[in-house]
Amino acid sequence: MAFTKAALLLEEAKGKTNSIEEYSKALRFNHLLWTIIQADLTEPENQLPNEIKANVMSLSIFVDKQTTKAMRSSSAADLDVLININRNLAAGLRATTTPAPAPEVTRPQSSSESA
Repeated sequence: MAFTKAALLLEEAKGKTNSIEEYSKALRFNHLLWTIIQADLTEPENQLPNEIKANVMSLSIFVDKQTTKAMRSSSAADLDVLININRNLAAGLRATTTPAPAPEVTRPQSSSESA
């Protein structure tokens, strides 16, 4: 949900490039989200495989650089990359956390029903 919220805020900020306060608010939220992810990745209790941790950390470093670029430029186009990353991650996480359908429960037939 946080990735979706960040993407929505960034999408809204594309229309508010003339308001540095609104534009930077969306970028700050996104930056905070990714800072939290970076901090979590470095925790010893984090049980993600090392390869996934490294990939997510690399992505977060890219997001940091893109955020800085977007802040400097105040260009709506510089937000598109961040929006796409957040939306793709949100979609991927939704797909992996969707609960499996409940198994069908069959009730044994009583002797009066089978006759």
